[in-house]
Amino acid sequence: MGRLGTLSAGAFLGALGAVCYLAVLTGSPGGLILAFFAQLPLFAAGLWLGVGSALTAGITASVVVLAEGGPSAGAAFAAVNAAPVVLLTRQALLARSGPDGGLEWYPAGLLVAWLSGLGLAGLAAAVAFLGGPSGIETYLNNLLAPLFDRLASDSEANRAALVRALALVTPGTVAASWMTMSASNAILAQGVLARLGKAWRPSPDLAGLTLPIWPSMLLAAAAVLAVLGGTACFLGVNLLIVLSVPFCLAGLAVLHTAVRRLPRPQFPLVAFYVLAGLFGWPLVVIAVIGALDAPLGLRRRFAPIEIDRRKIE
Repeated sequence: MGRLGTLSAGAFLGALGAVCYLAVLTGSPGGLILAFFAQLPLFAAGLWLGVGSALTAGITASVVVLAEGGPSAGAAFAAVNAAPVVLLTRQALLARSGPDGGLEWYPAGLLVAWLSGLGLAGLAAAVAFLGGPSGIETYLNNLLAPLFDRLASDSEANRAALVRALALVTPGTVAASWMTMSASNAILAQGVLARLGKAWRPSPDLAGLTLPIWPSMLLAAAAVLAVLGGTACFLGVNLLIVLSVPFCLAGLAVLHTAVRRLPRPQFPLVAFYVLAGLFGWPLVVIAVIGALDAPLGLRRRFAPIEIDRRKIE
């Protein structure tokens, strides 16, 4: 595909992403679902045609959102959706020559680390913008005031306790939700392109995902902060929520490694993902397993015998 075709494809996919994003204005549940996939066309542009196409798609989508929703909406889309897609796509397409002369692509674990860094940066920006825990409580209290007015029987003490509880977890929950959305769209875009034979790079093996050391160190610090009171507890709890995403992916890597011992690994994987989609709590368990992987060497213990032999050789 020539340069003009690449730009045209990027612009088209960017416009498609903007349409998905603006569907939320309809107020329907279907609009919310489409908005969740607003990054999908942008990732598809980059993982198919390169970083330049991702940039074209991001600019196009931001301009369309700006024209329809105003400067604030356009800026928010560019910061929350377009810019992260371009950055993550750039990292994903990095490669170097290996010892055997083949290409070594940027590791999946480092991509997850970049995603985690973006989530943490977003968490810090949101907390600073809203004025810390007290500012978040004020914002939520004003936001939920109409609901509280309908629940006239609820006491002021109960309302204050509810707002405090929500303020404690809201920033981290929003950041973790964004990280989950971005990872889902990137994985889906790569999977579709790989099946069509259009992916720029081969799909990473989830079982080989290895996180760098800093998320584990930050997790330990967050656990200590979470048992303290005041602002330290607020920071610790939200850090734990954000870090649950990369460690959930690390736990899935352990799961994918362990089931390879079985003659038909697809069946337990399907069962797990169905249970996780229906109930959610299996993801909490898998995140704990992901956090224990590095210190306990779980993946090495669960690895198929033939992999262990290869390592010995």
